Amino acid sequence: MPVTDSSDAPVPLFDTLVVIGPGLIGASVLHRARRDRTIARRLVAVDINPAFRERVRELGIADEVTGDAAAAVADADCVMLCVPVGAMGEVAATVIPAMKPGAILTDTGSTKVAVIEAIRPFLRPDIPYVPAHPMAGTEYSGPDAGFATLFDNRWCLLTPLPDSAPSDSVEAVRTLWQLCGARTRDMAPEHHDRVCAIVSHLPHLLAFTICGTADDLADETRSEVLEFAASGFRDFTRIAASDPIMWRDIFLSNREAILEMLSRFLEDAQAMARAIRWGDSDYIVDRIERGRSIRRSLLENRQA
Repeated sequence: MPVTDSSDAPVPLFDTLVVIGPGLIGASVLHRARRDRTIARRLVAVDINPAFRERVRELGIADEVTGDAAAAVADADCVMLCVPVGAMGEVAATVIPAMKPGAILTDTGSTKVAVIEAIRPFLRPDIPYVPAHPMAGTEYSGPDAGFATLFDNRWCLLTPLPDSAPSDSVEAVRTLWQLCGARTRDMAPEHHDRVCAIVSHLPHLLAFTICGTADDLADETRSEVLEFAASGFRDFTRIAASDPIMWRDIFLSNREAILEMLSRFLEDAQAMARAIRWGDSDYIVDRIERGRSIRRSLLENRQA
């Protein structure tokens, strides 16, 4: 955690933090860092979209806003990539050559194996790389979606690589997320992707698919679906409102784990269909009770 100087003022974890991609996650980090300056003394936001840059300036959540990533990272102590997972490699290729020796590179990608593979070819031995994934979000995107408390009591999973970051760099990134309000845990990249496939990626896939099914219904039935939507369907539409480019990249980059979990889900769905068809009330009640138990566990763990 940040130390204090002789005046008892907290010394920031980093002097300069550069956030590339100030969308929901990046803007929320900037909001939190701006709040008390314990994360970094100087905050720099980078985005290729001029409208996003202007909005970040209006929000006042960065000390500098630019579209030149290479120039922005030259004096950075930590560079955080908050771009879609499909763009991680391209952005890394631009910024890593421009980073000063010893500066830490981290990312917030929702998949880890594919992101690490995309970034690894551009790594330098003098640039520690600490992959991370904050397990927090909403259906909104862009700079206006960010807020300072997004990560409070949420998990941030770190997938450190033994050959690419010393322990002090890993600890610095861990501290960064703890200062953002998150709880942290280390996890192997492959295990991370399997866990996220079931707890995040598959639910989004199902939500997009169910809303697509409703949209494909005959006009009269479709209008009634939209007019009389109950809370269950509304919950699916909230998830389905998420950014399409971001989720396209996630589905494609974590395809093996997602397809594995989808296959297991389809088997369970078929079993439920058989129970409904043949009136197997014990099986139906058991599945519902297991769902209720999971919901109670989420509430107890402050994840709902």
